[in-house]
Amino acid sequence: MPTPLKIVRLDSKIFPVHPLEADLYRLYGLHPIEVEAKTLQQIVESCADADIVINVSTRLSREALGRFKNCRHISHTGTGTDKTDVQAATEHRILVSNNPYFCAEDTANHTMAMILSLSRKLPSMSDLMRRGRYGQGRWSSHTCNRLSACVLGLVGFGSIGTIVAHRAKAFGMRVLATCRNRDARKQRVADDLGTELVDLDTLLSTSDYVSLHLPLTAETHHLIDDIALDKMKPTAFLINPSRGAVVDEVALVRALDNGRLAGAGIDTYELLDVNQEIDPDPDPDHPLLKLDHVILSPHSAGLSVQSRETWARIAVENLVCVVHGRWPYPDNIVNGTVRPRYPLAAYDETIFKHSPVGLA
Repeated sequence: MPTPLKIVRLDSKIFPVHPLEADLYRLYGLHPIEVEAKTLQQIVESCADADIVINVSTRLSREALGRFKNCRHISHTGTGTDKTDVQAATEHRILVSNNPYFCAEDTANHTMAMILSLSRKLPSMSDLMRRGRYGQGRWSSHTCNRLSACVLGLVGFGSIGTIVAHRAKAFGMRVLATCRNRDARKQRVADDLGTELVDLDTLLSTSDYVSLHLPLTAETHHLIDDIALDKMKPTAFLINPSRGAVVDEVALVRALDNGRLAGAGIDTYELLDVNQEIDPDPDPDHPLLKLDHVILSPHSAGLSVQSRETWARIAVENLVCVVHGRWPYPDNIVNGTVRPRYPLAAYDETIFKHSPVGLA
């Protein structure tokens, strides 16, 4: 076994160690120090001498990373890495890994559930039934649109977007998609799924449902703003299971209030404190809570028994690779151009112990 490294696991309170995660730590002889650190001082005190940092949702700024003197690896347990300044990590020769596929199927299913619920007006009908307004609820169904008569626009065509496309085609929908890195391989995937790759303006103006499946970056921040919303049909719906700040929430509320948009399904939020997004106390005055043509879920699109188990397994296996002087599985490397502080050999799955939870 390599020389023991100091491993710090952040977010120990809001994201306690999963039982499978704990079993894997024992299996591989790892002993992470569990901490909860949010301020710069707390983060530096906890991680300045750490060799590996496991991060769930703590914001690791350029200033913080500059004080990580020993860190060789930041292991993000989830898909998104917008909480870590990846460019700064790369400059400081810190490898960043993530868990890109653990909840793709669940998020795709959640997306389709929102589309179906909005299409059939289930939330409003359920509310009317509870209020004894059977006739009004039944009458409202006369304006439901069959999904096979609708166009779905996917803003982002990665692992989640492609699964949504597959699901939507089963309902007979016409599917459009935008793709940041359009190449021959992506075109083949799109062709196989019967999906048309188009520009964003075409997608927004054509789609009856616009669903967002892309990371939060400087380029995607407020991608869906007043201008983008004005391009959408007034009968269209916006679905956001990606990151809250991809949407200008104030502009979205305006569009919904003014009837420029028919409704929305939202799973992630900008106006909630990003460092308290796990089990926050809901603000009763949050404007989205007052709209009856909006479906809201608590950042839960990717959660299931199975996704949590995959989350734990892959997150641990990423850091096991680095502990053994290996690169993680290629798809799990966020900053592939990094020059690691310590040389890493090629990925090798044989380092994983033969067990029901390992890759081997």
